[in-house]
Amino acid sequence: MPRRPPGSTRLASMAFRSHLHGIYALYTLCFVLFLASATLAEHYGLPRKWIGFVFLAAPVVIYAFIGIISRTTEAAEYYVAGRRVPAMYNGMATGADWMSAASFLGMAGTLYLAGYDGLAFVMGWSGGYVLVALLLAPYLRKFGQYTIPDFLGARYEGNLVRQIGVAATLLVSFIYVVAQIYGVGLITTRLTGIASFEIGVFLGLGGILVCSFLGGMRAVTWTQVAQYIVLVVAYLVPVVWLSVKQTGHPVPQAVYGQQLQKVTEAEARFLTDPKEQEVIAAFQQRADELSRKLQDVPRALAAEQQAMEDRIASLKAMNAPQRQIQAAERALTTLQRDPAAMAEGWARERDELLSRARPLGGMPAHARPFAGDPGGTPAEQQAYEASRRNFLALVFCLMLGTAALPHVLTRYYTTPSVREARESATWTLLFISALYLTAPALAVLVKYEVFNSLVGTPFDQLPAWIANWAKVDPSLMSVVDINHDGILQLGEIKIGGDIIVLATPELAGLPYVVSGLVASGGLAAALSTADGLLLTIANALSHDFYYRMVDPNASTARRVMISKVLLLIVALAAALVAARRPADILFLVTAAFSLAASAFFPALVLGIFWKRANRLGAAAGMLAGLGVSSWYLATTQPWLRSALGLQGEPTLWWDIEPISAGVFGVPVGLAVTVVVSLLTAPPAPATQAFVEGLRYPRQPG
Repeated sequence: MPRRPPGSTRLASMAFRSHLHGIYALYTLCFVLFLASATLAEHYGLPRKWIGFVFLAAPVVIYAFIGIISRTTEAAEYYVAGRRVPAMYNGMATGADWMSAASFLGMAGTLYLAGYDGLAFVMGWSGGYVLVALLLAPYLRKFGQYTIPDFLGARYEGNLVRQIGVAATLLVSFIYVVAQIYGVGLITTRLTGIASFEIGVFLGLGGILVCSFLGGMRAVTWTQVAQYIVLVVAYLVPVVWLSVKQTGHPVPQAVYGQQLQKVTEAEARFLTDPKEQEVIAAFQQRADELSRKLQDVPRALAAEQQAMEDRIASLKAMNAPQRQIQAAERALTTLQRDPAAMAEGWARERDELLSRARPLGGMPAHARPFAGDPGGTPAEQQAYEASRRNFLALVFCLMLGTAALPHVLTRYYTTPSVREARESATWTLLFISALYLTAPALAVLVKYEVFNSLVGTPFDQLPAWIANWAKVDPSLMSVVDINHDGILQLGEIKIGGDIIVLATPELAGLPYVVSGLVASGGLAAALSTADGLLLTIANALSHDFYYRMVDPNASTARRVMISKVLLLIVALAAALVAARRPADILFLVTAAFSLAASAFFPALVLGIFWKRANRLGAAAGMLAGLGVSSWYLATTQPWLRSALGLQGEPTLWWDIEPISAGVFGVPVGLAVTVVVSLLTAPPAPATQAFVEGLRYPRQPG
């Protein structure tokens, strides 16, 4: 990989950039040749299992090679890649860092399941980079240093705000990295065909560590540029192929409107289809049965125990296979040991059945009544108003969260100048647009494929990919013939948003090489973001906590070594949490955005643009904003409520969903920062001069 250019002259800089162009042009050519070779190998009979291994192993080997040759123990290289990454390449690296498993795997899936409401992710994430370019990137680059807590410590006079910044960085980045490792586990499990999701998580973890552990930001940066090329090609190829298959046009963004019209017409048919009504009634009947059990739990448990004992006796009388008898006995033992857990399971199953006892499998129709539509019922009007509030709240949280994520903002320390930091944000927005403008088209094309190719298929003729994904995680993919007609209806399909993109090639009948390509793209997205997040966590602990607060005399080599050890520990802890499948990828990521916006955005923006903001105000505002968002998440999100042992129904404020908790945390944090700053002593004159220096005069070039 490229080394430091021999000087800081314009000629040396141009030579360095030309060197980068040559390296990545050669890399792209090799990647194209690799795809062509894999396609030929499949054509001549290479088994799918081997294709999966190749697409999993080959990119990781390349990333490992980049990590090995970029290894370093120099502080500036390890923390900020020597501050010599050109704007375009920093934009590519930031784009890869940004386009995480949530963007690559989750966005199109959310648009598929939520329809128009999913556009909040496209608008919020894209709009956030406008805030980064205008409000933060150039000023953070002018400040220099290595981390966001570094800025907070210098701006707010000491270690109090720095400590809060370190804690918030750890919380936000850890939640985010759990989502990435979860995505890596899904991809690894599907590509390798191993039986255990947990093993897939830890196999994928090796690929994550191989770059960030060896070379820090230097290795991560050049790896992320390579990963961006992989992930954007992997995202565009199947959607272009699908567009040509359905419409004959290779630009899906130009033609998916006509497919959307066909999807809307199909939804109208499903809403009046008698078979779909049968499915809804069958799910509702099962939910009602569970509701009756929950009304008298002791009696229901006694009846359930008797039924299990009768089943065991019947199986033994018929000389049934031993595994069936043992499974029935285990179920009886579970009931006898923990009846409360059995009742809790009934409640979860009832809620799941109720969610499926709705038209279109619970998905909102595209042709929905709007507020004021005389055809809409009062309940529909109320639901629309709540949906609109949640849409705006989510856009707000995603925009401000984007502008406050430590692992993204740190990337702007790596550019050679303030001007290039600003240009880098523009490049980033351009590079992520390639994916964000494609995701809505992909969601519509996949929905058209499901409606017209999958629905109506006899159960005994369903494609093998459905069973394969069900083995990976039944909560992500399952079908059930609940009305016993032998034909798959839309309401009988359960598909999670996290696998929409990964399953698209198989759903559309594309060659398996495309499936491997998409999986390698998802892997690149998850690895790139996980590398950046793990490095951010390790650097916060080694640089901001250990070096700045514990041992200011620690040598550079010692600091880098401590960062590597901490990175390994944090990665293993995140993998353990991811293996428990705490929530879907998109929720984890969006929760991290709400927490980041609440903790960092007011302190960063006020710290740059309002010199009266002081240490106590920033500390109080960060704690208040983070506290409000954390409390709202903990008391309203089902998995967190269960983990904390909270009973009863959650109380939503103005029907705002948990993922938008930042809509409450940010205003609270902003208000508390301003009020406390005004009620306490102003910052020292030197600090106010520091703030003025961030903005005036601007650094030339």
